[in-house]
Amino acid sequence: MIPTTENYNDTTKPYKKWFTFSNISTALLAIFMLVMLFSPDFKGLVIQGLMKVGLFQPDIPENLKENSVPIQQAPSKQVSFTDVKGKTINLSDQKGKVVFMNFWATWCPPCIAEMPSINGLYLKYKDNKNVIFIMVDVDGKIEASTAFMQKRKFNLPVYIPASEIPQDYFSGSMPTTVILDKQGNIAFHHTGGADYENPKVSAFIDKLIR
Repeated sequence: MIPTTENYNDTTKPYKKWFTFSNISTALLAIFMLVMLFSPDFKGLVIQGLMKVGLFQPDIPENLKENSVPIQQAPSKQVSFTDVKGKTINLSDQKGKVVFMNFWATWCPPCIAEMPSINGLYLKYKDNKNVIFIMVDVDGKIEASTAFMQKRKFNLPVYIPASEIPQDYFSGSMPTTVILDKQGNIAFHHTGGADYENPKVSAFIDKLIR
């Protein structure tokens, strides 16, 4: 029996109902949310996009004077880190330098998102002997974190903790960024992802160097 046009249209109507704009939008949103949930790299890219439109900016102090920086006393304990070659660096030996410390992990989306901006900031100061960068992999997996940097062509120096980290620096939330002044005091502390290529950050570091 040859189906009539009426019968043919009737059988295709249920299928047409599935391909509505609403259903397609819902499916795409569901896929987006699943990818966001299971892919740190993708979520990091989304956060990077939000940084480019002005979100996730670091809260840089605005009340700095030319030769006077409001500071918070740093912990007195010896704090040290080790790089992939086994070389240990002690914060107590960095007096006279501005220290940029970032506590992160390879699986942390906000960490992934802010890393390009930190790398950009590092490139600006990499030849300045008065500034040192310490990227601390809190998981302690130095090979994995070094491979992470190499894969993304970042130049950032990676370390793992070689001592207890005082909560004044890192209390468990990632990413956390700390900038120490030349006396070893905490001049800046920020928890959460941020755009460190913001000109206010380099201006702040420049003031600390003086």
